[in-house]
Amino acid sequence: MDFTLETTDMDLGDTPIENIFLNDFMPMANGTYVKVYLLGYKYAHDRDLNIEVNNKTIAKHLDIPLEDVLRAWDFWESKGIIKKEGEGVNHKVTFLNLKQLYIKNNFKKNKEEKEENVLEKEVIEANQIPSINNMFTNIDYLMHRGLQPTEKMEIIRWIKEYNMNPDVIEKAFNYSCEIKGKRSIKYVEGIIRNWYDLGLTNIDSVIDYFKNEDEKYYRYQKVMKALGLSHKGVNVGDFKLINKWFDEYGYSLEVVLKGCEKASNVMYPTVKYIDGVITDWHKKGFKTVEDIDQFDKKEVKEKVKVNSANKNKKTQNRFHNFEQRSNNYTKEELEEIFKKKRENYQKNTKGDVNG
Repeated sequence: MDFTLETTDMDLGDTPIENIFLNDFMPMANGTYVKVYLLGYKYAHDRDLNIEVNNKTIAKHLDIPLEDVLRAWDFWESKGIIKKEGEGVNHKVTFLNLKQLYIKNNFKKNKEEKEENVLEKEVIEANQIPSINNMFTNIDYLMHRGLQPTEKMEIIRWIKEYNMNPDVIEKAFNYSCEIKGKRSIKYVEGIIRNWYDLGLTNIDSVIDYFKNEDEKYYRYQKVMKALGLSHKGVNVGDFKLINKWFDEYGYSLEVVLKGCEKASNVMYPTVKYIDGVITDWHKKGFKTVEDIDQFDKKEVKEKVKVNSANKNKKTQNRFHNFEQRSNNYTKEELEEIFKKKRENYQKNTKGDVNG
């Protein structure tokens, strides 16, 4: 080894510097910042109360501007190895124990790695559950990208920590992405945390919440749920159509949901289909559910009447037709008609024989 220490009988004092500083932190700083740290560390180690030292003292000792000393402390604070207290030029500097810091950080890192491994396992297991797997698929669609594994682990944590159902988590992403226009995991967590504080842990309570907080979104969710489409993300076109029924036509939620009932026999109901129904009501001047029910009853009666008439018409035969036509003649006229028919028949028969 090429480096040795010479011993001396005279003790002029020394300042022990941790190897962690020399190995890990000193190489990343310029010479001035290193000088400031070492000299400040020496003053802290000496603890001579008879000597007053501050940043001006360091600047004068090193023959550098005071601003360089202040920038040096800002740099070392950003690296997490000192703490500054107070304001102004002569703030207090505390040198952190780098050995203890190293152990603490590594313990924290190991702990986080273990927790991450546990969460990764939980994500794999959670993906086997249809409701959670479907939630992740729909969130990918709403975010316009696939979720990262760490993001999936974060969402699993929400489900556990906030006791949220997967459909509520999905609804939070729906609201954030489609209504607020924010595709941020942190923003969605803020929504989740707020709902948790309000006690909104199931989808019905969330929808009821929007009744007061966001009326248009509440109406949209009620319509989509009535159509069995509450799992879908917000479609801008559908959103505009639904708002038209309320804002332009002036219909109540009761009337709109009545319109949704018209899709009960449709295999694949859509908002556009319901729009056709409700727009027709608007053109006919219907205002309330009673108007619609009255019209439906009248329409049913007319259909029954038409069907009955068509049935009677089909059952009529040639004999009935003959009777109806015969009713227009008197008895004498009918006898005269039959007489002429017999004479013509006999005449035609005789002609055939002669021929």
